[in-house]
Amino acid sequence: MVAEPRSVGCCMGRRIPVYGLDIETDTRVDGLDPRRSAVVTVALAQPGLDEVFTGFEPDLFDELDERLAELPPGVIATWNGAAFDLPFLSDRARRWGSPLGLDLRFDPTMRLPHEPLPGHRGGYRASWHQHGHIDAYRLYRADVGPALRVSCSLKSIARLVGLVPIEVDRGRIHDLSREALHAYAASDARLARVLTERRWGTAARYVDRVDTLPALDAAS
Repeated sequence: MVAEPRSVGCCMGRRIPVYGLDIETDTRVDGLDPRRSAVVTVALAQPGLDEVFTGFEPDLFDELDERLAELPPGVIATWNGAAFDLPFLSDRARRWGSPLGLDLRFDPTMRLPHEPLPGHRGGYRASWHQHGHIDAYRLYRADVGPALRVSCSLKSIARLVGLVPIEVDRGRIHDLSREALHAYAASDARLARVLTERRWGTAARYVDRVDTLPALDAAS
């Protein structure tokens, strides 16, 4: 169930802006459980510009949401964002009562290669303000992974196509300096954007369509 979202349907015949998005969470407790771990950084990658949002969660969410509302309509590219980044952000924003322009729609047909995020049943289609969403992981897993028999982790695919990712111990994000954390998050967001742009002819068909799914509370 992948097609153009309402907000970008008129642009699918030409290249539209792609914005890479990646989150990093607090690994001092359990960085994979939004019920226990905070979002410490969100990176937003545009052509020629990487922005990193950090600090007290409600302020971080407000700044990120405001920035996305300002940007020209495009597509937000994540890597496994359908099952992790976006529902994680939604859960944490709800905890603080922070409104987001993020529209998550549970898709019961979406198959995950791993257990869903704690508190959730599976993956989501999404839009955010005027932007569509594409989970580039799902694009590459369907298109490149089976053919080349390679891991579909972000770093593996990036190296495969000649990109140089920044690599750290993801289990110890809390030990990174502020500068190292920002560089790492920005690198992942930039990779999601570049990898999506490199396969745009195929990627355009993977942009989520949310208007065919019922509006549900993100957690289940």
